[in-house]
Amino acid sequence: MSLRVLHILDHSIPLHSGYTFRTLSILREQRKLGWQTFHLTTPKQVGCQLAEEDVDGWHFYRTAAPAPAGLRLPGLDVVGLMRQVEKRLIEVVDIVKPDILHAHSPVLNAIPALRVGKRLGLPVAYEVRAFWEDAAVDHGTTTEGSLRYRVTRRMETYALKRADHVFTICEGLRKDIVARGVPAEKVTVIPNAVDIESFAVGGEPDAALKARLGLQDATVIGFIGSFYAYEGLDLLLDALPQILEARPEVRVLLVGGGPQEQALKEQAARLGLADKIVFTGRVPHAEVQRYYDLVDILAYPRHLMRLTDLVTPLKPLEAMAQGRLLVASDVGGHKELIRPGETGVLFKAGDPVALADAVLQLLDQGSRWAEMRAAGRRFVEQERTWQRSVASYQAPFARLAQARR
Repeated sequence: MSLRVLHILDHSIPLHSGYTFRTLSILREQRKLGWQTFHLTTPKQVGCQLAEEDVDGWHFYRTAAPAPAGLRLPGLDVVGLMRQVEKRLIEVVDIVKPDILHAHSPVLNAIPALRVGKRLGLPVAYEVRAFWEDAAVDHGTTTEGSLRYRVTRRMETYALKRADHVFTICEGLRKDIVARGVPAEKVTVIPNAVDIESFAVGGEPDAALKARLGLQDATVIGFIGSFYAYEGLDLLLDALPQILEARPEVRVLLVGGGPQEQALKEQAARLGLADKIVFTGRVPHAEVQRYYDLVDILAYPRHLMRLTDLVTPLKPLEAMAQGRLLVASDVGGHKELIRPGETGVLFKAGDPVALADAVLQLLDQGSRWAEMRAAGRRFVEQERTWQRSVASYQAPFARLAQARR
């Protein structure tokens, strides 16, 4: 079945994020199914003033920011933004003639798609990657239970109930969606996955890079990604004194940047650990593998909150695909991915002592490392490839296309 699918996206490449990497993987696999994909981004594609843009062989339609021109994104009126997306979506539909509108989080993309779908007789699939209200809590722009939180939650539920089919990334979100009154048969999980051919099992450390970062003869605990509050990197720093007491050669390598970077540096200084922690700043995507190869144990100490309990992250899957050792907090999103003692080690979320114990336990179990690395790689190969995940779009999309005909 050849389908024409128009994706409505928050943002895309050349911006780099977990969101854009998931999008590209979905698009590649949908095209392998013989479908034609088209792509529209919202005004949150920052730094782009073009109506259309080609990036790495992909064509994107862009949406201009609503008037007044030059208004910064955090102040954009959400109603104005949705109207602008709706207007641009109608223009793009007229150009590409899609069979299905595939709107991706946030709900600000779903509502314009639903309005256009109803007006033009097009089925709408809504893909939930996270709930906008929960992300806003983590970013500090609202609190759980506030008026804004409740309004946003109602918008989300409104869109979920009216979409022709709902996709989401994990069981935690699926259960929450069904609990809102959406029929279970209308919700399909498309799990986060990896392109397994892109990941080789751990390479050798680059000696020159290791020396430049002052990590010679060190056991390295690392995190590679964006420094958001929910990632729990403050907990890793709090656990470090206990780890160093038993293993003084340990160093922490933090690769990336984000809202918490300055706070983490201040915490490191306050704890007297500035010389034990290496902040690299953001590195080019093509260089990330060199930094992975320096790390002995990857740490994912996410704090427990609705966002982390419901949503599965991509990073632990990428780590397992490379045969890496990892420790992670026991939030729901991690428990869906990691089999304790088999593919990784889980510790009690929010507890720095438990995190330190987990790291030290893993360091003391060198005889099991090869087995754990192999088990993680095998889990990804068998259950979490993009080919396997994206195949789950086929049956719902066939039903939507048939119903339209």
